[in-house]
Amino acid sequence: MKELKRLGEADYKEAVALSQFAFQYRLSEEEQEKKIEEFRKQTVFGHKIEGKLAAKLHIFPFTCYINGKTFDVGGICSVATWPEYRRQGSIRALMQQALQHMREVGQTVSYLHPFSVAFYRKFGWELAFTNRYYTIPINHLKRDWAGNGFIRRIEVDIPLLHAIYTDYAKKYNGMLGRDDNWWERRVLKDPSQIAVAYNEAGEPGGYIIYDVKDQIMTVKEMVSNSLNEWKLLYQFIANHDSMAEKVTITVAENDPLPFLLDEPRFEQKNVPYCMARIVDALAFLKKYPYQMKEATTSESIILRVEDEFLPENEGIYELKAENGIMNVCKLAEMQEDRGIRCSIQSLTAMLLGYKRPLSLYELGLISGDIAEIEQLEKLIPGKQTYLIDFF
Repeated sequence: MKELKRLGEADYKEAVALSQFAFQYRLSEEEQEKKIEEFRKQTVFGHKIEGKLAAKLHIFPFTCYINGKTFDVGGICSVATWPEYRRQGSIRALMQQALQHMREVGQTVSYLHPFSVAFYRKFGWELAFTNRYYTIPINHLKRDWAGNGFIRRIEVDIPLLHAIYTDYAKKYNGMLGRDDNWWERRVLKDPSQIAVAYNEAGEPGGYIIYDVKDQIMTVKEMVSNSLNEWKLLYQFIANHDSMAEKVTITVAENDPLPFLLDEPRFEQKNVPYCMARIVDALAFLKKYPYQMKEATTSESIILRVEDEFLPENEGIYELKAENGIMNVCKLAEMQEDRGIRCSIQSLTAMLLGYKRPLSLYELGLISGDIAEIEQLEKLIPGKQTYLIDFF
């Protein structure tokens, strides 16, 4: 007998055992209890066969910022199957159940960190975040950065860090909204050095969380809300030259640092990081913050969306600007054979800002009238996607 169900307290130890096997780690009794405490904040679905847990997945409830607006996110993680139950459709059934649940609770977009991009593309997810990784000889950073203000190392101060982070997060598409629990259990779980950048008026505008060990300065997170604080933080990093030979740091894909250095030739890697998926196309399109000042035509835009895995999203969507407001509706049918044809994956990549409509058109991933695609291009803000967190 097969059963797809939401797991509860009675199932959590079995779920912990599967996680330990699948992801190859071992937890003490105390650590298992902490893991179960995390489960209580998540939605966990399991596929049982003959009463035994065969596979499972977890959904973290998040929020994210898209063009400065808050969206509810379902973060899928800890997807695992016992080897004897693999390739029997368990994960497919769990993914369908997860998507239906997310639609019901209003999570219009979903994230996941893939073990295989191709595997999750089958279910409608698409790459949405690429991070850049630097390994920089610290001498490359020795210059007059001309920042005005000062840096102070601090003890843990979540309200201060959170205020700086939130302003920073809204500058990108896709960054998570954090709460105190996330700061404590994820961002600040390990002891680290913390320093805050202040401008000349004594106002905080950036911070760095880092460690120095074995002549390597590892920057775990660096956030700045102006060029001035950004320069102050790099001057601070350079001042560690007596104890570190190089620095490692993760930055956004469009980070400008190499352009400002005298010697920009150092190790730089762009690595696809996280995938995303629109869960409820109509709700997402209605809430999406378009660039309304660019809505220069009274002609509506038609989107013909394909979503084989979640057919509820398939259909014809009309976007029509009226009096500074974008009205979105799903049409039952349309006699005119016009519109932009796109998969749910391409729609996600476009609206999050990971790829532009014209780029996808040139790649043959969307099709339609070029004038209509150019109009859609204008309506989508040009913010960079970026995600610091892992779950």
